[in-house]
Amino acid sequence: MQIVIYIIIAVVCLAIGFIVSKFVFDHSANGARAKQEHAAQDLRKSAEQTVEDAKREAEVIKQSAEVEAKESALQIKQDAEDEAKEQSKEMKERENRIRQREEKCDERVDSLDKREHQLSSAQGEVNAREKRLEESEAQFKEEVETKEAEIQQTLSKISKMDEEQAREMLLDRVRESCTQEEATILRDSEAKIKSESDRRARGILSVAIQRMAGDYTVERTVNSVPIPSDDIKGRIIGREGRNIRSFEQYTGVNLIIDDTPDSVTISCFDPVRREIARITLENLIADGRIHPSRIEEMYKKATEYVDQQIQEAGEQATLDTGIHNLHPELVKTLGRLKYRTSYGQNVLQHSLEVAYLAGSMASELGLDPVTATRAGLLHDIGKAIDHEVEGSHAVIGADLARRFGESPDIVHAIEAHHADVEPSTVLAVLVQAADAVSAARPGARRESFENYIKRLENLEEIANSYDGVTRTYAMQAGREVRVMVEPSEVDDDTATILSHKIAEQIEEEMEYPGEIHVIVVRESRAESVAK
Repeated sequence: MQIVIYIIIAVVCLAIGFIVSKFVFDHSANGARAKQEHAAQDLRKSAEQTVEDAKREAEVIKQSAEVEAKESALQIKQDAEDEAKEQSKEMKERENRIRQREEKCDERVDSLDKREHQLSSAQGEVNAREKRLEESEAQFKEEVETKEAEIQQTLSKISKMDEEQAREMLLDRVRESCTQEEATILRDSEAKIKSESDRRARGILSVAIQRMAGDYTVERTVNSVPIPSDDIKGRIIGREGRNIRSFEQYTGVNLIIDDTPDSVTISCFDPVRREIARITLENLIADGRIHPSRIEEMYKKATEYVDQQIQEAGEQATLDTGIHNLHPELVKTLGRLKYRTSYGQNVLQHSLEVAYLAGSMASELGLDPVTATRAGLLHDIGKAIDHEVEGSHAVIGADLARRFGESPDIVHAIEAHHADVEPSTVLAVLVQAADAVSAARPGARRESFENYIKRLENLEEIANSYDGVTRTYAMQAGREVRVMVEPSEVDDDTATILSHKIAEQIEEEMEYPGEIHVIVVRESRAESVAK
């Protein structure tokens, strides 16, 4: 474009020169032709010089434009190559991600195939065991019939035995044979089933516990309020006891003011009411003005504060577990568990832990984790009002959940978690197991010394009540019972049956967290003296 402009300028200059030369020629025709021609020559030379300069400048501009065009083309080519490299890099990254996902999918498919193979193998083993048991039963019947035939032949040879003696002899032999066979079958079946069930149960429980590992701090119910000096006790009592009467009337608790230095004891069966009274008394002591009207004012503020804490605790619990459609009354009742303890364990924290464990175990078993989490969260909700309603907290909680629209499965899981009713669903058994794991973990709960001693004594009494037992020792804080038997009265087969009977009686008559292992020890000694 610039070259064209310069050419146009050159042409215009030529035209101007021509016009000027013509004009000079017309006005100088009276004898200045020589001068005109000279001037025209000068103008022509000037024009030619101008055109030449214009051409040179146009050539320079053309070369510069060509260089710029080449540089621009090179830059565009470089940018295109960079963009192509970036796109190629992104494509490689996407291919790597897709390859990794395919590998993970292949691994998961392999894992599922292995699980399916294991389940198929386990089913085959169960079928084989059933078949072996049927064969053993048939063989046992054949052996019994053979024994009966032998006994009948023996009785026919012994003519001196009367009918009663023959019957007793036959019954003794049959009883002995049945006891031996029963103990053998029971021992083998129990060992195989227990091995498989323990392995799977340990796997599920270990996964659930690893996913939820909470810290434990044993809580003690706060029953006493510190005071700066014993002079405050007189102000709390008031003239003729009017202040303490007003305090007890508003709060519904009993204040115990005795010789204990620098403290006042609060007594009440309702944990929420006790907490309100504690906050009210602390605020009154901090304020310094203690009289009936001030007590009423502080009591109202403490009540509002505790109600707010209860609501926030219930909402936080539902938020932590992902349960968002609970009835508002259930949320509020759940928050009351913040001030309830069981053997030093905070019941709200215990409920959260049971919810996490039940949900995790349900996931491992292929069940609905949300329903299991919901049942675990609500399983102890009856403890929030068990001091107001008669009955066990499991039954109270189930009635409360049923009244506010919870599903029958969740209601049954709440009602059956302490065996008040027999559990009939997998969900109920899961909640039972999660509750036992949370309560039985070391440090989770504490027990009074009197109850602890009484539990150990009951364990030893149950075991000592059986024939052939010489001594019984309750060990490992009541988690294990070792029963020493007389070897002349109890043989190996009878020891197996005895351990089952003792365990069944403990399950029926006692309440305890976790499991109790019953071990029957039979020892035979032979002694001689060398002289």
